[in-house]
Amino acid sequence: MVDVREWRLHDVVDRDGKKIGTLESVYVDTATDEPSFGTVTVGLPTRHRLVFVPLDGALVGPGYLKVAFPKAQVKDAPAIDTDGVLPAEQEPAVFAHYELPYTPGAGGERRLARR
Repeated sequence: MVDVREWRLHDVVDRDGKKIGTLESVYVDTATDEPSFGTVTVGLPTRHRLVFVPLDGALVGPGYLKVAFPKAQVKDAPAIDTDGVLPAEQEPAVFAHYELPYTPGAGGERRLARR
């Protein structure tokens, strides 16, 4: 399998090939250590923010990463500042935005860790 972490700074496009933004970082599922979500830089140059997008079903192409979600849904996803960190209490909202099940770790640990 291709390591999506190697695709940082490549274009992220939606399922129709429309550019969403640039892959900024990869978050892994803390239970499996597998890539789970990516953050994508979106917005105007003076007002960049990072939105979360699931990497499940993503396809890697020459110079781009195609995600399985439409551009509008990704751009409306929960966001953090470009130098921000996702607070643990906001993790469920990220999963809910994409109608994905959210289960914290057995001891209440976070599900996402930046790699």
